[in-house]
Amino acid sequence: GAGQAAMYAGLQELGVANGEDLKETLTNCTEPLKAIEQFQTENGVLLPSLQSALPFLDLHGTPRLEFHQSVFDELREKLLERVSAIALEGKVEERYKKLEDLLEKSFSLVKMPSIQPVVMCVMKHLPKVPEKKLKLVMADKDLYKACAVEVKRQIWQDNQALFGDEVSPLLKQYILEKENILFSNDISVLHNFFSPSPKTRRQGEVVQKLTQMIGKNVKLYDMVLQFLRTLFLRTRNVHYCTLRAELLMSLHDLEISEICTVDPCHKFTWCLDACIREKFVDNKRARELQGFLDGVKKGQEQVLGDLSMILCDPFAINTLALSTIRHLQDLVGQDTLPRESPDLLLLLRMLSLGQGAWDMIDSQVFKEPKMEAELITKFLPMLMSFVVDDHTFNVDQKLPSEEKGPIPYPSAIPEAFTKFLQDNRIACEIGLYYILHITKQRNKNAFLRLLPALVETFSDLAFSDIFLHLLTGNLTLLGDEFSLEEFCTSLFDGFFLTACSRKENVHRHVLRLLLHLHHKVAPAKLESLQKALEPTKQSGEAVKELYNQLTEKLELRKPSPAEVTETPSMELPLPTVPTPASR
Repeated sequence: GAGQAAMYAGLQELGVANGEDLKETLTNCTEPLKAIEQFQTENGVLLPSLQSALPFLDLHGTPRLEFHQSVFDELREKLLERVSAIALEGKVEERYKKLEDLLEKSFSLVKMPSIQPVVMCVMKHLPKVPEKKLKLVMADKDLYKACAVEVKRQIWQDNQALFGDEVSPLLKQYILEKENILFSNDISVLHNFFSPSPKTRRQGEVVQKLTQMIGKNVKLYDMVLQFLRTLFLRTRNVHYCTLRAELLMSLHDLEISEICTVDPCHKFTWCLDACIREKFVDNKRARELQGFLDGVKKGQEQVLGDLSMILCDPFAINTLALSTIRHLQDLVGQDTLPRESPDLLLLLRMLSLGQGAWDMIDSQVFKEPKMEAELITKFLPMLMSFVVDDHTFNVDQKLPSEEKGPIPYPSAIPEAFTKFLQDNRIACEIGLYYILHITKQRNKNAFLRLLPALVETFSDLAFSDIFLHLLTGNLTLLGDEFSLEEFCTSLFDGFFLTACSRKENVHRHVLRLLLHLHHKVAPAKLESLQKALEPTKQSGEAVKELYNQLTEKLELRKPSPAEVTETPSMELPLPTVPTPASR
């Protein structure tokens, strides 16, 4: 049948007899047994010493096929070893000439399963497989599949579409993995989206596979970067920026200088990677990063597009924003204004370069975005005044109160603050990180004061997944406040529920938070939230699934009717009943 034909494909071209020839011989002969014996002699293993040994094997009942197969396997192993050895010995031109000759002789047998590994091995060791052979491999799905990645690289580098088909599912998987982490049901302040170190992230399956596919091939590396840029433009999804940086650093880990030395972002990314690892930009590295930005030469401005994409990686933004908040706190202590701090100005410069990545790559106008003076002269001093308000309030609380009574926490929120969060992207990003910072400090007063400013922010940043992922994590530290009506009304009615119906992702984050903290929420409030959060016909599967999980948890919490009626009223002192010893 067809399987048989495939097994012996290509033998005839080499003048080697196959099953068809035997069939023909037997059909046209008078003495079949003699013909078979002759066929065996002509096509058997031509070793004189074997002639006497074969009948001995026959006596032991070992089929000739089994014997030939074992000889064949042994020879194939030797041949594979030899091919790998040829690839390493002698002068470069000579060894490749040997391999090319071998390929020429063996390629017609590439469809024979038993010989295929040898042909593939020869191709794998050839830095340039002849074009004609590559085309034949490409045209045959099974051959293409069986190819070593070294051969596939040679095919891919001239077939962007084919390479795209291979890379595309990996990029989809990467984005999905990121989203799964952001929406994970484990909510914690200690383990969040930004917890894994850069080194750990680069061990991820997708980064490793892409690194393997690229090898040392600059052309393929450039293609992947082009895919990432295009997808970032099409979707505005910042995780593609993370992958851009992770891929470069993964090649850096493997010391693939062929690629690292030609990527103009390499040293900048390497330095930034160290900052991300520490979650802080220290002064020494700040100088180094500034040197790279100041060193962009005339005529090479296009590199800013790449640098901005590296800085748009959420892990970079997170590091820059955390460092900015720390700097602002230090400035309060030093009585220094933001405009007098070169380190702070550099952080803002990098933040705006990162935040401007999409516009820059879209418009292809490669110059650093202008920094608005008011951000430095008005907005940041305003954040510093909030820090001062907290200090003042805390000191006041500790002073012995005379007749004046306790000083209330300042509840008014400067209108300018709300406006900055709506109109200025960098101000909004820093403002959101300041709110994360006070939440992490369990500063309920400051949180409730600034929360109303989050309802309307620049391009809805306060409802973005990364911010909500971090906020829900930090809110677990304020768990006990969830029993208070005022706190819940501000947080849920005043913030979350304003966007739930128009933003599916917000709906998901609120449900995640309640799954985690429902036992802290006052029952009446919980009931109204359960009604408000009920999925609609338009809701996606994820929302319905979370809502069902929450409903199940709440069902388990409800006391049975019997318990409700028998609860004694708490006004009377309860008699102390000795607990029965546990059996």
